[in-house]
Amino acid sequence: MSDLLRIQNLEKHYDDFDLEGVSLSVPTGSVVGFVGSNGAGKTTTIKAVLGLIRPDGGSVTLFGEEVSNAPEKRLAQLKQRIGVVFDTCSFPEELTVDMVGKLMDQCYKNWNPGAFHTFARAFKLPLDKTVKELSRGMGMKLSLACALAHNPDLLVLDEATAGLDPMAREEALDTLRLFMNDEHRGILMSSHITSDLEKIADYIVCIDEGRIVFSVEKDVITDLAGVAQCRAAEFDAVVDSGFFAPGALHYERSTYGTSVLVPDRQEFAARFPSIALDRADIESYMSLMLKGDVR
Repeated sequence: MSDLLRIQNLEKHYDDFDLEGVSLSVPTGSVVGFVGSNGAGKTTTIKAVLGLIRPDGGSVTLFGEEVSNAPEKRLAQLKQRIGVVFDTCSFPEELTVDMVGKLMDQCYKNWNPGAFHTFARAFKLPLDKTVKELSRGMGMKLSLACALAHNPDLLVLDEATAGLDPMAREEALDTLRLFMNDEHRGILMSSHITSDLEKIADYIVCIDEGRIVFSVEKDVITDLAGVAQCRAAEFDAVVDSGFFAPGALHYERSTYGTSVLVPDRQEFAARFPSIALDRADIESYMSLMLKGDVR
């Protein structure tokens, strides 16, 4: 399986923030969820991928071609194969939806006006409304329609579903699923809405303070991992049991007990059958990895 996008040891240094040693990839036929708190480095990473900022170290490879120091003309050619949706609608406010489509026709050699109007109808975008008249959610739908209408191989989505209500988010996810029917495509999807990623992602990559914390298959989290709810004596028994290697036990104390991140809940349940155990989801997994104590 080849990679549509590969980032290796990416670095970018600012006065108040450092992106250090960031590595991730988007294999063909896969959706990679990119998670982390605000300011963790997701958008900085995405801007480096798109050539909007120049990294201080490491490499970015698009479609098998290293582009960190590529000429602007070559980077522009490769970006023709990428569809992008940022967290805000970036089109000029005075343009109508129809005019945005005509503008994009001048930007992308593979632009498909028919596809754009099909997406506009599906998303209920009024062609005669200006960008400034659109709600945040409708602006996101316009951006998504533009990202899809030039038949990209790679979609890069930075909080693309953040402004949508639950029904509109499900509609957008259905559109992304249809996009992924072509196994040669891929998606890098940054999102705070982890329930969306649980529905569509194949891999989850988490960044915190400019560094990758974990990178795993989504099923490792949702199908295999668990969260044990331990009373004080139960937690002590787990610690003393040797079930976790040193440095591998992630836990968080609360008024009601201690939550423990369990890598294999079936194995844990067989060892500690009396301890309450829930399935992990991306949010609980990420919270315990980022905020929990380690021992």
